[in-house]
Amino acid sequence: MKLKKVHICKFRNFLDSGEVPIEPDITCLVGKNESGKTALLYAVYFLNPFHPNVQFTILDHYPAWIDKKDRREGVDQEQVVPIMCTFELEDVDIEKLEDRFGSQSIKSKEISFERRYNGELVCQVDIDEKSVINHLLDSVDLPSDIETKLSDTSTIDSLNQAISDLESSLTDKASEDTIQEPTEVEETLTQSLVNLRERENSTLGGKSLRGAVTEFAQQLLPKFLYFDEYSKLPYSCEIQRILKTDPKELEDFELTARALLNMAAADDDYLLNPEYEKRKRELENVANALTSDVFKYWSQNPELRVEPDITQKTDTDSQGQHSVIDELKLRIWDQRHSLSLPFDKHSSGFRWFFSFLSAFSEHEYAQEPIVILLDEPALNLHAKAQADLLRFIEERLSPKCQVIYTTHSPFMIQPGFLNRVRLIEDHGQDTGAKVTLDVLSTDQDTLFPLQGALGYDIAQNLFIAPNNLVVEGTSDFTYLDLISRHIESLTDRTPLDDSWTIVPVGGADLIPTFIALLGTHLNIGVLIDSSKVGNQKISRLADQGYISISSIVTIGKILDRSQADIEDLFHPQDYLNLYNGAFGNNLSASVLNGDDPIVKQIARAEGIERFDHGKPADFLLRNRDTIFPNLKQETIDNFDSLFKRLNSLLDSFEKRST
Repeated sequence: MKLKKVHICKFRNFLDSGEVPIEPDITCLVGKNESGKTALLYAVYFLNPFHPNVQFTILDHYPAWIDKKDRREGVDQEQVVPIMCTFELEDVDIEKLEDRFGSQSIKSKEISFERRYNGELVCQVDIDEKSVINHLLDSVDLPSDIETKLSDTSTIDSLNQAISDLESSLTDKASEDTIQEPTEVEETLTQSLVNLRERENSTLGGKSLRGAVTEFAQQLLPKFLYFDEYSKLPYSCEIQRILKTDPKELEDFELTARALLNMAAADDDYLLNPEYEKRKRELENVANALTSDVFKYWSQNPELRVEPDITQKTDTDSQGQHSVIDELKLRIWDQRHSLSLPFDKHSSGFRWFFSFLSAFSEHEYAQEPIVILLDEPALNLHAKAQADLLRFIEERLSPKCQVIYTTHSPFMIQPGFLNRVRLIEDHGQDTGAKVTLDVLSTDQDTLFPLQGALGYDIAQNLFIAPNNLVVEGTSDFTYLDLISRHIESLTDRTPLDDSWTIVPVGGADLIPTFIALLGTHLNIGVLIDSSKVGNQKISRLADQGYISISSIVTIGKILDRSQADIEDLFHPQDYLNLYNGAFGNNLSASVLNGDDPIVKQIARAEGIERFDHGKPADFLLRNRDTIFPNLKQETIDNFDSLFKRLNSLLDSFEKRST
């Protein structure tokens, strides 16, 4: 079965969640703290928990603010359905059901299970009773006239009534004729009806049809495995006690330890073998398996190795009786630092990752279907480790079972799979928690992880380009892009090479930080105005090896001036045309004076501190068809020189790489 949707009612902060669609592989629940993410997982978990020591209780789970009101109104809280899950039957499930109840007996692939507060599990399935009747009749030999009569019935109840009528008529005839023996036909019919009764009993198990289907379908229902921070492995565990104790009596962390012991074949006494060499070899095999599994997906420190060991201690009870307790202890050897530490002395993130892999190992190759529920799996993981976990979920978990996890971390959201995201918000006592796919109806705090994930993804996509030209702002981008396209159409002119990716970062002061974050593994060129405060910081980055000093191009070098902005590449009249068009002014070149950048000269002439440099660039973008034909030759020459200088950086990048 594949879980398709869940519906939660009157559970913790949920009054009515509505139908929540679940993806066939991975579903991600996003929301603020206390929004209802964990509550949703718990409700789903209680439908059919893998560990049988959990159940709904009205005291703990019924919404407290409506508890008394519902009781006063006579609501039978025991019959309230806090969780209903709808599944899609897979072909193998349908085959098993039809083998039991007859071909075409299941009319729909959808089947729903609901768990009530009293613990009762109820199945809702569309059953074709006529097909079940035909299946029962086909299993026994009946006279044709009797079979026709019974096949005219449409329900199991009417079939049973028809069988009872036939049995009564045979009984009445036998009582009327006490001398004559039953005929062969009567004996055959009697036996056939007995066989039909037996066949019905074996098919329905003495239950109603719906009850029988529910009981049988429950065997196909996936178990839900819930894992959270409290399920982490301990450093030490008592082997015999954990393996022999009823799972209902074990704590969550002990159940994880039990899974680890089962993976280590402790249930077959391999680890408790009295012969040292056999026990040691088995420990080494376990260590190899665990190390290989864990560090395939743990990239934070690949120089770790799992080192399990077994110790024995003698325990004396109050009566003076002695017993030997075998304990499995976990240590982790760190090759990088040449030391080993107890498992519980390592980072919380590593312990969680290792513990979950151990818990999952018990189910990875089992035939029993499961759905994995992870509550805040990345809570203590670095962003890179969160990527490792997502890779583990994609490669190891989702191909074998469905996964539902909660998060408020941007790094646990995959921008390419936003269809997997469900947003959860608590709207207060009147409405309760709600689950939605609609980002337009969600507040900004709930959306923040998605926004962070998208922002990070966009930034990463910028970094994918091998040759990145970092500029100060969007106006720089506009001028470079538009003028380059115009120059490309001219004869004997050099446009900006297409292999450049222009990256505006929002100001000169942000360029050093951006370069440092970008790293040294990509080719970076920087175009900046001259005499900027941030230029010294950029030069320091060059001294520290983040960027080559030759990759820093200033406008002043192109124009052979000490002070120059990108706007100074335009002939003064050309830029004044852009300025006047953008602001509706009529400034002439005669009002300009000084040798500082033209934007400062214009601001001085206007008697203002500064103006929006983006508006002239926007004016060029919107009016380029009329502006380009009238550009001065000096403007074309300046941009041509700039593009040649920037393109020369690409040659130096190529030489450096070889």
